Amino acid sequence: MKGAWQAQQADAATTALRLNYKISLDAVLSAIDKLDRAVETDPIAARHFQRSELLVGAALSPYFAPTAQQRTEWLKRAEDDLRAGLGDDPARGIQWLRLSSVRLALEGPSQRSVEALLMSIDTAPMLLPLWPARLRLILDNWPALTREQREKVALYVARTWQLSSGHDWFADAIRMPLDELLIRYFVRNEAGAQDELTRLLTERRKRKP
Repeated sequence: MKGAWQAQQADAATTALRLNYKISLDAVLSAIDKLDRAVETDPIAARHFQRSELLVGAALSPYFAPTAQQRTEWLKRAEDDLRAGLGDDPARGIQWLRLSSVRLALEGPSQRSVEALLMSIDTAPMLLPLWPARLRLILDNWPALTREQREKVALYVARTWQLSSGHDWFADAIRMPLDELLIRYFVRNEAGAQDELTRLLTERRKRKP
């Protein structure tokens, strides 16, 4: 009960970071301290996952600028929390996805990030709300994927195209020419996909000032 109460006191800060609301550094540091106490009191997977979300949010928040050293420390602590939590509760597609993102932020494209990404897919393959973030991680990690891994994720991306009622998020993932080439390759066998991507990208270019 004590651990739950301490964790609950950090909920407001976690929610603010999750929704990209403005929040002070003091409020975030206070929330981290409360979750440190919660984890110490009750070191279950859920507490580790909760603290990892707060630490990642703090490291990446646009509302204050931690030093490079502080940012790296928070991300490494988040990675440790995710590894601890997933060790006890491995069937968590969302948490594997967060671990992939943390590793990408820490070291750039790598097999460590790819391995966590593939675990996210394996544990929650067709959880469609996760796929916009997964697609971005696939694109960012593309240089680190093996040939076999590239073939596997390409099949999954094509499948999510088939299952998605809208495809705007495919266009939203494109940041550079290589991203567009890869996405067009993933959906090359899907009827009408190339024309739809062209339309979506044209609409976005028209909206740019």
